Amino acid sequence: MSALHIYDSAPLGSLIRFSNGEPRPPSRFTRKLRAWNDENGMGRLVEKMAGRAGDYPSPATFALHLGNYGSQGTILMVVRRIYTVDSRLRFEIADQPKAGMVRILSRREGREELHHLASDMTAAETWSAAHRYHGSVMEVVTAADRVVSPAQFGRAA
Repeated sequence: MSALHIYDSAPLGSLIRFSNGEPRPPSRFTRKLRAWNDENGMGRLVEKMAGRAGDYPSPATFALHLGNYGSQGTILMVVRRIYTVDSRLRFEIADQPKAGMVRILSRREGREELHHLASDMTAAETWSAAHRYHGSVMEVVTAADRVVSPAQFGRAA
């Protein structure tokens, strides 16, 4: 799938696999393997931002959350990667939020950001009470939110 297809149809909270199409190099080639890992991996779709026109135009983008790093329960670094809709990488929806899960979102100025994906409304309310976000909204995932991707039919993305 293209990055534009992910932006248009993948629901927030989906696990997205990205790839440059190259085979994984052997482990002994550490530099090549590090470069390959930069363009091949998986992350959770946490943000969509509309493109801008005008003096400083920019294409629409989406962000994948790749991981949190820290120690002793304290997050020191959040790793996200932002892709434009004209990215040359290939994308695939690996998993989507299930019906009944709850997204805790914020929306402003053409930007939609996922803060947390909870298993149910009780868990979402508990998380929301502990983590205050200004203007956050709770949205229950429905069966209509799910997208049928080409990968689910066995075709290459």
